[in-house]
Amino acid sequence: MGIFIFIFGLIVGSFLNVCIYRMPLEQSVAKPARSFCPHCKKKIAWYDNIPLISYILLGGKCRHCHAPVSFRYFFVELLTGLSFLGLYLYYGNSVLLVPYCFMVACFIVATFVDFQHRIIPDEISIGGMYAGLVFSLFLPALHTDTMEQLVIGRYAMWFLTGVCFLGGYLAEILGPKPSSETDRKEEGSEWGILIFVLACLLVDLGIKFALPDLLRGSLHQLAPYLISLDFSIIGLLIGGGAIYFMGVIGDIVFRKESMGGGDVKLLAMIGAFLGWQAAILTFFIAPFFGAFFGIIEKIRTKDTAIAYGPFLVAGALICLFYRTEIIHWLLYRYSSY
Repeated sequence: MGIFIFIFGLIVGSFLNVCIYRMPLEQSVAKPARSFCPHCKKKIAWYDNIPLISYILLGGKCRHCHAPVSFRYFFVELLTGLSFLGLYLYYGNSVLLVPYCFMVACFIVATFVDFQHRIIPDEISIGGMYAGLVFSLFLPALHTDTMEQLVIGRYAMWFLTGVCFLGGYLAEILGPKPSSETDRKEEGSEWGILIFVLACLLVDLGIKFALPDLLRGSLHQLAPYLISLDFSIIGLLIGGGAIYFMGVIGDIVFRKESMGGGDVKLLAMIGAFLGWQAAILTFFIAPFFGAFFGIIEKIRTKDTAIAYGPFLVAGALICLFYRTEIIHWLLYRYSSY
């Protein structure tokens, strides 16, 4: 089974390479269906597109034009295969294996695209947000926190959402004005984000008021699914809201954009899969990695801007495996003083 999972991961990794190359160029990942050489544009035969093996046999070069093929293609395939295998060895045949493999695949695309292009494709972040909600609705095992944690998360979500609305209004007055067509398009898309956030809040309210009657009625078996969905909604809004508010503060203080919208949506996706506690932990863990890398880049290139998405991914992966231990450690230290 582990060998099968590894091979399946290699195949998925081959598709992720297509996403990494085409999505930043706004090209379809489905058409053309067959891969092509980025240098000579000739289609790659199936026997030249076997994960890992074809790269080795061809010596990392195109069969037609002999141009070098980036080592990234080999590395992404191997990384995806090993990641899927690692998740299988950790979770076994659990139902959690499918959503977490999907999440990690999104992480891989987001990381490589962000490092190269300083963007995170909406197909990954927004698509991942919706996938997290759907997985949570049908797989309650994704969110196993207590009802007390649900209530705390709900209060935190409503408070943070209100603060973000207020901060966004202040940023419109005090922050930087849109200076390009791209900025204006992003500003126009805020209405869609607002509608989505309001829809999530309404669903949360509906679940909150329906649960007591549902638990007492004959449809009580539906309660775990709705509770799991509620945890996902809370995690999504807390994750996105936390990093959005930090960006608003940066916009007001520095009078320029300090946090990309892709990072906001990526942390919202993380919250949808892992819950609000993991989203908050990721929010605080990521800067440690980002600061270290930023110092190196500042010395090397004199550039203060960095791709922040990969460090959110690093924080999320730490929370995926060690969230419980980190929370217990923090609570123990806090209670010991």
